[in-house]
Amino acid sequence: MTDPERDLHATGDPADQGVTGSPADQSAPPEEPVAGQPRRSGLRNPERAVRGLGAGTLSLEALVLLLAIQPIRVVGGDLGGAAIGAVVALAVVAIVLAGMMRRAWAWHAGTVLQGLLLLGGLLHWSLLGLGIIFALVWAYALHVRRVILG
Repeated sequence: MTDPERDLHATGDPADQGVTGSPADQSAPPEEPVAGQPRRSGLRNPERAVRGLGAGTLSLEALVLLLAIQPIRVVGGDLGGAAIGAVVALAVVAIVLAGMMRRAWAWHAGTVLQGLLLLGGLLHWSLLGLGIIFALVWAYALHVRRVILG
């Protein structure tokens, strides 16, 4: 019962079954990173992955801002036309920035956007709460960007 075809743990790989293929079929063990060299993330396209993270964060922020208008009006009360216009403007800026994440300045503009949302707390206290939440999420996205891209 030690036949490789009957072994339940065999993966079908000739290397696992004791059959040696040509040297080109065998992969070399992964190399350890050398000190001083940047660590590879393992992603096929790290820049694209990080752009997606930033765009997704800003898109989610825009969606939450737009969906928060009515509950803020109903529960909070005094959210006037200017405050609603400011929230919609911030959401539009977030959507535009989400589409511009290929540009390096968009990351800085996203940080400014978080500051503007925090300043929106002067219009209504719930905007300050959303500003704190999304500032923390944006800080995490910047941390991931720094770790992956270096």
